Amino acid sequence: MGIFEAIILGIIQGLTEFLPISSSAHLRIASELLGIGDAGAAFTAITQIGTEAAVVVFFWRDIVRIIGRWFRSLAGSVPRSDPDALMGWWIILGSVPIVVLGLLFQDQIETTLRSLWFVATTLIVFGILLGIADRAGRNELPLERLTWKHGLIYGFAQALALIPGVSRSGGTITAGLLMGYKREAAARYSFLLAIPAVLGSGFFQLFKEVREPSGGAPMSMTLVASVAAFVVAIFVIKFFMSYISRRSFMPFVVYRILLGIAIMVLLGTGVLTAEGGTAVAQGAAAVAATSGVAL
Repeated sequence: MGIFEAIILGIIQGLTEFLPISSSAHLRIASELLGIGDAGAAFTAITQIGTEAAVVVFFWRDIVRIIGRWFRSLAGSVPRSDPDALMGWWIILGSVPIVVLGLLFQDQIETTLRSLWFVATTLIVFGILLGIADRAGRNELPLERLTWKHGLIYGFAQALALIPGVSRSGGTITAGLLMGYKREAAARYSFLLAIPAVLGSGFFQLFKEVREPSGGAPMSMTLVASVAAFVVAIFVIKFFMSYISRRSFMPFVVYRILLGIAIMVLLGTGVLTAEGGTAVAQGAAAVAATSGVAL
């Protein structure tokens, strides 16, 4: 991976992380089309630090208020029933499923589940589920009506994003819509809930890569991609929050289904391979290998 590929992948990460179309799926596909093979789960997790830093910047006031009220509720200076104090508890509770399941299924997440056939299938299936939720959801509950049960359901929905192609925001927003929350409320909680999980996963992978490099993308290129993702994500969050307050998720549903079908067609025709690089890139590598040229 060179600096050009790193910037391209960083831009893609920033564009897709908060839209319900799966950033991990797009990184997986783009890295194949760029001819560099699978950039890897570690690359995806670390570049998400950049996009999550954009969330922290965008929702800074909310985050400071929630943390402050949560700590004050522990000290007894504000009621424990305070909405912001409760939000702190619901974010902690909702973060548990993805931590537990991420540790239990780490090997599968980094290997088997990254097959492009699997990615294409999840894009289509969860796209259809998002469409159903968008049409069937009551779109009436504000975020202040969130309960511990709903927070836990959100948490399990977020954990589905461990599977490339599901989408973190797509999974949590789908769950929120099915429970009757407004589109904007579902998206806002999705962003806040992602902060501890994404930053925890990102820094964990960063620590692992520093200690024992996995042989994937060079760390310097991963950091370049993370910076590019941060810059792009700032604008995407503002657009998305404005968009969903007035319109439905159906354009994203159609996009997911079409993208899933397109991947299956490319896999079926041999343009893409499920586990390796593009057919063109693999062919070039084979020719180079037989001629003694190191790639």
